[in-house]
Amino acid sequence: MTDHTARPLRIVLAEDSVLLREGLVRLFGEAGFETVAAYGDADALLAELESTSPDVAVLDVRMPPTFRDEGVRAAIEIRRRMPRAGVLLLSQYVEGTYANELLSSGDGGMGYLLKDRVASLDELQDAVERVSQGGTVLDPQVVRELLARRGDPLASLTPREREVMALMAEGRTNAGIAKQLFIGVGAVEKNVTSIFQKLALEDSGTDHRRVLAVLAWLQR
Repeated sequence: MTDHTARPLRIVLAEDSVLLREGLVRLFGEAGFETVAAYGDADALLAELESTSPDVAVLDVRMPPTFRDEGVRAAIEIRRRMPRAGVLLLSQYVEGTYANELLSSGDGGMGYLLKDRVASLDELQDAVERVSQGGTVLDPQVVRELLARRGDPLASLTPREREVMALMAEGRTNAGIAKQLFIGVGAVEKNVTSIFQKLALEDSGTDHRRVLAVLAWLQR
């Protein structure tokens, strides 16, 4: 994990709307971040990615030339070329397919927010900081779409599985959960596996299972 304590977070931004792009640059400045480059399309950002060396890339989902999934394609390429960089996608709409693509690796350091639902500078600042630290940030509407095809089997969780889920929701690792519950890491892993099975969160390579499990728990 990169140590950002000695300098502001370095942001690169790709957003085709000039007004929104300039507004985000100002907001990031107010949050204490350094926007090292801002572009009107994803190709320009990728062309200068190594030279800008960002901590976090913030991208619109739909940009020129096709206005379909340029931001998602760029996000995947950024993570391939710079695995330690965080990626935060902004979208005007709930696009579950694109969220699945973003989360397909199961890695952290990724976010997907809806533009109209970012209510404050603090919320945006928190999202950028969390993805820079390896966290995952998803808008609840996006999560609801990802979970829509699944049932609600939370009632089937055992008391121990509920304890594990509650600690997962606090952001604890398996090792942290084991320490809190005074059990072995292996026991935690068995409970987590059981939770995934009961929530029908198969290891399909298209969903971030831990995130979806936690958000299903928080929305109960």
